[in-house]
Amino acid sequence: MSRLLSIETSARGDASISRQLTRRFVAAWEAAHPRGAIKIRDLTDTSLTFVTAPWLQAYFTPQTQHSPEMKAVLQLSDVLVAELLETDHVVISTPVYNYNVPAALKAWVDHVVRKGLTLGFDGKGLVTGKKATVLLASGGVYTNDSPIRDRDIATQYLKLILNVLGITDVTFIAAGGAKAVDLGDISMHDFLDTFDHQIQKSLV
Repeated sequence: MSRLLSIETSARGDASISRQLTRRFVAAWEAAHPRGAIKIRDLTDTSLTFVTAPWLQAYFTPQTQHSPEMKAVLQLSDVLVAELLETDHVVISTPVYNYNVPAALKAWVDHVVRKGLTLGFDGKGLVTGKKATVLLASGGVYTNDSPIRDRDIATQYLKLILNVLGITDVTFIAAGGAKAVDLGDISMHDFLDTFDHQIQKSLV
C-alpha cells in the first residue's frame, strides 16, 4: 500500500494558493493510488514548539538515558519523525514569506532532523527510498531568467534539507506570480489550472 504524507503550512485557509495546489495534488495522487493511505499534517493545527534548551538537552542525551521529562519534550518530534519514516511520498506545500519558508515549516524541519532517527551519526540521511514534491506559492517569480532568482531561498533550503535527510527524488512546482490572484488579474481556478500538468508529472 502506497502512503502519502501531506505537510501544509499556510494560515490562509481556502484563500491559500498553496493549499489549493495541495488539494489538486492529493486528488491526483489518490486517483493514481486508489488503495493508498493519506496522512494530512497541518502545521497550523499542530502545537509546534521552537527549539528550546530542554529540547536540545533531550536531543543530545542517548535515548536509553531519557528521563520522563525528556521523553515528554520529544514526544511531538517522535510523532513527526514516525510520520516521515512511514511514508512513501511526502508533499510539502508552503507559501514563501520574505523569500523563505514560514516559521512553522522551519520548526517542523527542526523536529524531524534527528540524529539516529532520520540522520545517521555519520551525517548520512536515513530517510531513503522516498519521493518528495514541494509546492511553493510566491508573489515573486524566481525562474532562471528572473532578475530576483538569487532570492529563491525557500527552494534552496528545502532541497538542501530533503537531500540531507536522504530524499533525493524531489520535484519542485513553483507557483510564482501568485499575487496576480489576489490582485484579481486571474482567477484562482485559472491560475491553478496551469500547474496540473506538472502535478501529473510529479506522480510518475
